Amino acid sequence: MKNVIVNVTLKTGVLDPQGKAIQESLNSLGYKEVQQARVGKSIELQVKDGPNLEERIKEMCDKLLANPVIEEYSFVVEEAVQS
Repeated sequence: MKNVIVNVTLKTGVLDPQGKAIQESLNSLGYKEVQQARVGKSIELQVKDGPNLEERIKEMCDKLLANPVIEEYSFVVEEAVQS
């Protein structure tokens, strides 16, 4: 079993209204050092190990987990910890 962590962010140049709202709110609370905020998402998956696992994860990202037109993604595959 593998743990997969997929991080999805907006591509550079794509407007991020949530990030802008966070940055402005933090500034209004006195955190003037915050110059920019970008919002993304992190998705954790537990998957069975198998052939072409990284290629399968890329397919999942391209088909469902990320919108390749406006988002980019990266992922890390780790051994699942047995409890």
